[in-house]
Amino acid sequence: MTPGAERIRIARGRGGQVEATGPLDPLAAALLRRAGFLSDRWVRLPFDMGGEWENEHASWAADMLTAARYPLTLDPTLRAAPQSAAPDNTRPAPPPASAASAVRHR
Repeated sequence: MTPGAERIRIARGRGGQVEATGPLDPLAAALLRRAGFLSDRWVRLPFDMGGEWENEHASWAADMLTAARYPLTLDPTLRAAPQSAAPDNTRPAPPPASAASAVRHR
């Protein structure tokens, strides 16, 4: 991270919406879309999805952006609880090896 680099900020706005602001290049915008953010006049999560859903998706976006080495600030009130599962649109886990081999041997 470059010292003094402008950060992407994910926070709850005045109206209660979760929004992302800052330098959003095409990759950052794609990662936010993957996490469920919409971009119309500004980049935000859909309204009225519930606090837990918003926290999961804001945390997911922050994790992806951090993994891609973007400087980021996530409002601490948006961090999902550690025991929460990944959002539903992630790829399901592959079947256990024993199930896969049973299918091949039939």
